[in-house]
Amino acid sequence: MQLVRRFRIPALFCALAVLLCELISHPFANMAVCDDGPYILMARTLATTGHIVFNGGESAMMGWQLYLGAAFTKLFGFSFTSVRMSALLVAMVLAFLLQRTFVRASICERNATIGTLALVLSPLYLMLSATFMTDITGLFAVVPCLYGCLRALRSSTSRATIGWLTFSVVTNAILGTSRQTAWLGILVMVPCALWLLRARRGVFLAGAAATLAGALFILSCMLWFQHQPYSMPEHLLIPSYPVAHILGQYTHAFLDVPFLLLPITVVFIPELRHSTRRSIAVSSAILVGYILLAIHSGHINWGSLLEPALQGQWVNVYGIVGSTSLQGLPPNFLDPAVQVLFTIASISGLFGLIASILAPRNTHPTPGSSACISWTQIVVLLAPYTAVYGLLLIPRAATTGIFDRYLLGLLFIPLLCLLRYYQEQVHSQIPTAATLLICVMAIYGIAITHNTFALYRARVAFAAQLRASGVPDTSVDNGWEYNMGVELQHADHLNDPRIAIPAHAYIPVAANDFCKTFWYDRTPHIHPLYGISFDPNACYGPAPFAPTHYSRWLASAPGTLYVVRYTAASTP
Repeated sequence: MQLVRRFRIPALFCALAVLLCELISHPFANMAVCDDGPYILMARTLATTGHIVFNGGESAMMGWQLYLGAAFTKLFGFSFTSVRMSALLVAMVLAFLLQRTFVRASICERNATIGTLALVLSPLYLMLSATFMTDITGLFAVVPCLYGCLRALRSSTSRATIGWLTFSVVTNAILGTSRQTAWLGILVMVPCALWLLRARRGVFLAGAAATLAGALFILSCMLWFQHQPYSMPEHLLIPSYPVAHILGQYTHAFLDVPFLLLPITVVFIPELRHSTRRSIAVSSAILVGYILLAIHSGHINWGSLLEPALQGQWVNVYGIVGSTSLQGLPPNFLDPAVQVLFTIASISGLFGLIASILAPRNTHPTPGSSACISWTQIVVLLAPYTAVYGLLLIPRAATTGIFDRYLLGLLFIPLLCLLRYYQEQVHSQIPTAATLLICVMAIYGIAITHNTFALYRARVAFAAQLRASGVPDTSVDNGWEYNMGVELQHADHLNDPRIAIPAHAYIPVAANDFCKTFWYDRTPHIHPLYGISFDPNACYGPAPFAPTHYSRWLASAPGTLYVVRYTAASTP
């Protein structure tokens, strides 16, 4: 046990579990996955020139993440995979830190390990860990900040307290350069910790000075970012706010959480036996309200009612990322019966939690020691951060929607609260059955990670086949992820209307009315004669090229891609 404590074996196990699952899933493809293509090319430019050069594909600042990707490029040579492996390293370290943070939040080692595995082996975390997106690195900036705040609250000396507060500010300032919302650690979380420490005047003043220095650092970074050519600063104010649509997005995101944390959610199902009239009324109101929001447009959108959701960007019914970028619809990965099973388990766990909270108890909760972080401290630290993060999602909810990956920056908060609540109010240990469901979700995550990269490798192979037949990449619509890479071979930036510097960088592009390319205006150098499609009869029908197949683990059959015409065939 001394060796376990000294070398943090449970936390190390969590990190190695992430690595093992990623190696099994075989996550490599020589093209962009979702938005990470421009980011990877920026890391290559930094490695070769020593300068950060934006290319019109980034609303995130990137910062230190680019330097890490450039270092991997220097060490292993450039490839999409070598740069992405830098993100996998971050995901492993983050898994380690999550486990230690849960322990510092007064959760026992066993429960902290199970809870960490439930998050880091989830399909969402595994998929994002295999990309160069900023979601993992954004969370990586917040968790050390929370860890430092927890250590500061329990430190016995003023010197140690100030040291941990400074640690929180410095790590969040530097690591937050990869994703601006991660700076909520300095702007919200550290001030909340200072409020809790306000009785210690010297600590409060030193912490306030460190926080002010961090805020000035953030301001200077934002001013620098806003003046970079081809960067795309986010705008908090938008022309309109469709209230019903925004409420629907937030409600669906709220009900996504029990599914994404399913191994921990289901341990509350037995608590349904404590249901009272009040808990039944609250649960029924949530269910009815969600259904009403789903059908407010006049018809039932079953894809919005079942988990994983049809419109989920990363975890969806198709089992692949970016399913809307090609013509046609991909085959379903999950049968409706499996979706119903996931949905019932998620909702039942949520209702079990409600029943547990509202049910009167005959026994007193397990008391914490005087050294424990109190619930008041947890709420003061995390509730304002959660509220501000949620408010910052309003512009996205009103426009593009709240993608499931946006929830990663919040998932550790309900997870921490669920673990702590269960430990104190239900049972001292999370049931062993939760580990079995963690394995099920890990297998699911491995499968969809593998299937996504298998699909992307098939698209790369198709592009090579067409080039060998004399069809250049600029004449093929291979999905917006691949198209962006092709565009950046012929231009120094993407043609995005959000670019503010230089002025008038965006040039309007006419669309093909019959067979429209997704985000066609961002890649004006691409004039497709052919397109890659899941449906052989899309657009003007099949082109004279053989289809290609890609592997789909846990699916009934492999997937198939076709080449279709984007122009009508000439008649003799």
